Amino acid sequence: MNSPIKNQINTIFVHVSNLKRSVIWYSQLLGQEYDTAEIRRPVYNIKISDYTGLTLDAGPEEKIKRTKNCEYPLFNFHTDQIYVAYNYVNSLGYKIESEIVNFDDFSYFTISDPDRNIIMICTG
Repeated sequence: MNSPIKNQINTIFVHVSNLKRSVIWYSQLLGQEYDTAEIRRPVYNIKISDYTGLTLDAGPEEKIKRTKNCEYPLFNFHTDQIYVAYNYVNSLGYKIESEIVNFDDFSYFTISDPDRNIIMICTG
């Protein structure tokens, strides 16, 4: 079947209540530099490799976004070194929601961002 929709994800939107706090959190998690003078509502784009982007969306300046949390991960970040990644996240003082889970060919753990969005860090 032909579809005009590409088999490609361009951007993941993460709804946040405090844009500056979230930019700092995600930038530190990914080891990226940021300039707080460049953080302006309503959105901030985190640099991600390849096609998919990550946009932190706090909405209009005059309104505080109330986020609704899900108990399952919104998306994942990849790592080739699960234990090094776990120790790095732990050293940042970030909230770790689950310990490392190992399978034969796949390992993961979950963390939560400042708005309690669950993010998976995994090897697969």
